[in-house]
Parts: sequence; C-alpha cells; structure tokens
Amino acid sequence: MSLLRVLGRPMLASMFVAGGLDSFRNPEAVAPVAEPVVKPVTERVAALPDRTEDAVRLSGAVQLVGGLLLATGRLSRPAALAIAATLVPTTLAAHRFWEEEDPDQRTQQRIHFLKNLSMLGGLLIAADDTGAAPSLLWRSRHAAHDLKRDAHLVHQSVRAGARPAAAAGRIRGVLPG
Repeated sequence: MSLLRVLGRPMLASMFVAGGLDSFRNPEAVAPVAEPVVKPVTERVAALPDRTEDAVRLSGAVQLVGGLLLATGRLSRPAALAIAATLVPTTLAAHRFWEEEDPDQRTQQRIHFLKNLSMLGGLLIAADDTGAAPSLLWRSRHAAHDLKRDAHLVHQSVRAGARPAAAAGRIRGVLPG
C-alpha cells in the first residue's frame, strides 16, 4: 500500500469517526435539524427506524464503523460507500444554506455544504480505489479472456493432430491387411 493511502485514509476517516461517535452518543442534539430530511426518507425506506433520534443514531453508527474500517484499510471500499450514503442526507439536513436569511450564516452554511461535498468526492474516490490491485471485475474479465485463448489453442492443437491421424487411417484402410 502506498504512503499516500496509509496517510490519506485515516485523515479522510477522522471526521466520520468523531462525528459518528458524537451522533451515536447524543442523537438528541442533532435530531431537530435532521427532522426535515429524516421523515421523508424513513417514509419511503421501510428498513430505516421511524424515530428521528434512532435514524441519527444509526447514521452515526455507520459513520463510526465505516470510518474505523476506512482508517484501517479493511473493507475500505464498501466502508467509503456506506459513509457516502450517510453523508448526503446529513449534508442536506444540516447545511441548508439556501434557506438562511442572514448573509453571514448563509456564507457559513455554504462553506460547510461545500466541505461536505468535497468529503463526498473523497469518499467516492476511496470507494473506487483498488489499492493498485486489479478489481474483481478486471480479474474476471481477464480470466475469461485467458480461458477463451486457451480453449482456442487446444482446439487448434486437436485439429493439427487429427489431420495426420486421419491421413494415416485412410492409408491403412487402403493397404492390404
């Protein structure tokens, strides 16, 4: 693993470990802000908890566990995707700069919104990062290609050996026994 990955993954994960732990421990502090986004989502997705505090706690747990996995490099691709899935509603709930009346608050919320958008981009890059190892899809495609090539070589080999054998059989059939 490269030095950039060793340093970059924990740096990217640090915000989610800290924020996830806080949301998991104290969902009541975030629930009023999350309410406008959580309610419509929980109405459409039956697997999510109905109470806003429980949804915030679940999101915090996903960010905490995903952040730890990302930081340690274990299952980092699915962990990055899981964190990204929680970051979208978090950003839409907490940083609604377009609704702010006060210009200073609007500016601050826009900065936080763009910061989260940047972190989402980093998570998407981390989710796509194979660590310089070929992905499962690449390996399966190349294995299929190699198998097809090997089958073609066997076919050619069998055909090349069959011609002399067929000629010998024809000659033997003509010769008196």
